Amino acid sequence: MSTLTAGPSTWIQAARPKTLGAAVAPVVVGTAMAMEAGGLHPISAVLALLSAILIQVGVNYHNDYNDFLKGTDTDDRVGPQRVTQAGLVEPETMRAATIAVFAGAVLAGGYLIWRGGWPILAIGIASLVSAIWYTGGRYSLAYMGMADVFVFLFFGPVAVGGTYYVQTLTISHDVILAGAGPGLLAVAILLVNNIRDVEGDRSARKRTLVVRLGRSAGVAFYAVCLTTAAVVPVILYLLNGSHPWAMMTLLILAPGLGPIRTLRSTTQAEALNPLLGATGRLLVLWAILFSVGWNV
Repeated sequence: MSTLTAGPSTWIQAARPKTLGAAVAPVVVGTAMAMEAGGLHPISAVLALLSAILIQVGVNYHNDYNDFLKGTDTDDRVGPQRVTQAGLVEPETMRAATIAVFAGAVLAGGYLIWRGGWPILAIGIASLVSAIWYTGGRYSLAYMGMADVFVFLFFGPVAVGGTYYVQTLTISHDVILAGAGPGLLAVAILLVNNIRDVEGDRSARKRTLVVRLGRSAGVAFYAVCLTTAAVVPVILYLLNGSHPWAMMTLLILAPGLGPIRTLRSTTQAEALNPLLGATGRLLVLWAILFSVGWNV
């Protein structure tokens, strides 16, 4: 398929819909906490959601483009098809699409910056720089094994805290701590990807955390991320003695056992592809349970 005939389905595929829960969940959590605090601001909530989704799509497009250029995506790839590597979209077109999507995120965030001032401007700049740095350049985050830290921060405390702040114009330790939940589960999604691709990444000199520490360590880290995320509201309850229903997030532990078992027992990379969607659903479920429980 040439670039000219690449239809909407190709661009949706490149956006990696199964990963978009990582962008949506922290906005949902931050908005739910703002609602409980009496500071819900619908326009800001909608624009924060739109901006978060566009940044995530931009990251995925940029990753598709850069991994092709660096030779990480090859015909031997076992993960979901990458459209640039498959020849469905030309590299320069993917680059242009990346710029356009990031520009859309900036436009969506303009009102948020006007409302929230320099803290939101700082978050926006840091988010865009990190998104571009994720796979771009010789010393990119993903290739140096630092992506996990940035995914935790920007899909966790920063995203939840920023969403809450732009609505209430205040911040609290509870909000930042609550952000650890979606941040850890976003890291879990990344770990599934890196565990599956460990051999290809090693060959391409992509020094992910799994490449550096080994597959077993990656699986253990995945289990720790799921378990810790589930108990974040328990910690909040022990600290404050309030919002006990938010501890419903413990319910993700039961469906989380399946992916953990599969990661431990299966070394066939193709069999791990469904775990991306499964982990994304756990993240969305966590956000829903926490948000409902926080407002009971």
